[in-house]
Amino acid sequence: MLAGTNVVLGVTGSIAAVRVVELAHELRRHGATVRGVMSPSATDIVHPWSVEFATEMPVVTEITGGVEHVELFGDDGWADVFLIAPATANTIGKMAAAVDDTPVTTCATISLGSGVPVVVAPAMHGPMYEHPGVLDSIDRLEEWGVSFVDPVFEEGKAKIATDEAIVLETARAAGETPLEGHHVVVTSGATSEAIDPVRVLTNRASGKTGRAVAKGLYARGADVTLVQDGPSVPYADVAAVESAESMRVAVLDRLEETDADALVSAAAIGDFTIEPAAEKIRSGEPVTLELDPTPKLIDSVRELHPDLPIVGFKAEDDTDGMVEAAQALQDRVGLAFVVANDAAVMGEDETAASIVDGDAVQEFQGSKMGLGLRIADELAARVTE
Repeated sequence: MLAGTNVVLGVTGSIAAVRVVELAHELRRHGATVRGVMSPSATDIVHPWSVEFATEMPVVTEITGGVEHVELFGDDGWADVFLIAPATANTIGKMAAAVDDTPVTTCATISLGSGVPVVVAPAMHGPMYEHPGVLDSIDRLEEWGVSFVDPVFEEGKAKIATDEAIVLETARAAGETPLEGHHVVVTSGATSEAIDPVRVLTNRASGKTGRAVAKGLYARGADVTLVQDGPSVPYADVAAVESAESMRVAVLDRLEETDADALVSAAAIGDFTIEPAAEKIRSGEPVTLELDPTPKLIDSVRELHPDLPIVGFKAEDDTDGMVEAAQALQDRVGLAFVVANDAAVMGEDETAASIVDGDAVQEFQGSKMGLGLRIADELAARVTE
C-alpha cells in the first residue's frame, strides 16, 4: 500500500509516543521508507535510538546547519508525506499559527508551504481536544488540506487512532486518488438466516476480502459505504445487516442515499433462507428444514440501476470451471468485471484470484489488501471513463 513511499514520521510529546516504534514497523511492512523527526518533549518519552532502530534511519531531534527540514521537505525534498503521530494540542495549535519552534513544527511549516501532504493523528486528554482553539486549529488545517486521523475517545481521553487507520490515511494522502469524488458501496462477509431464536444458517466467509476492497477503494480516494454484519471501521460508513434480505434492502437504500457511482458485491450472501421457528427447536430429534432461495442482490440492483458499474465476486470450490462461471455471471448481469476466487481462501490473509472481464483474465496472487488495491484500480478505470 505504501511501496516506494518516503514517509517522515513526526513524533511529539504525547504519552502515545510509546506507540511510535510499532507504527514505524507497520508503515515499513506496507512498503514505506520511514525517517523520524522528534520534538524535545517526545525525546523525554521515547528515546531517539528506539525510533532509529524502528526506522533504520537517522532521527532528526534538532534543526542544525544541515537545514534538515529543507532536505526533507524543500524543493525536490526527500519526503512524499509528513505523518505527525502522535500530535499534541500544542503542536496542532502551532501548525495552524505557522509557529515553528521544534523540529516537528518547523517541518510542518515547510511541508505545508511546499505542498507535501500532511497527515495528523491527534492524541491528548478529551477536554484538550474539545478546546475551542484546538477545534478551530483543526478546522483551519483541514481547510489547508491537512488530513486528520480521528482519535478514539475512551476513558476521557482522545487516544491515538489504530495503526491500521493511520497507515491507510497516510497511503490515501501520499498516493494516487483516481476515485476522489466518487462514492462506492461495498458488501462484505457472510449473511445469516435465523432458524429459531438461537440458531442461524450461515457460511464460512470472514469478510476479510470485502474489507480489504473497502480499504483499497478508500486509499484510492473514494468515499465508501460498507454493508456487512461486522464492526465499525475507520475507512467507511458501515451499514450493519444480518440476513440476505436486510443486506439487499440496505444496499438499495445506500445506493439511492449516496448517489453511488459503483457497487462491489464481495459478500458471500446466503443462497437460502428459512421461515424461522418462533421458539427454540428442541434437540434430540431429527428435524427437516425447508429452505427457500434468496433473491440475487446484483439482479435487484441491476434492475433498478441499469447503468451502474457493478463488480461481482464468484467463489467456487471447483477451480477448473471458476473462470467460465465468472464469465457467465458477467454476461448475465452486465457486470464491469468479476473476481473469481477459490472458496478455500475464506478466512485467510492471502488469496489467489482471477479478475475476469470477458476473455481478458488477470491472475492475482498475494495479500487480500493487495487484491483490494488491484480491484480499486480496475474499478477506477471504469468509473472515470
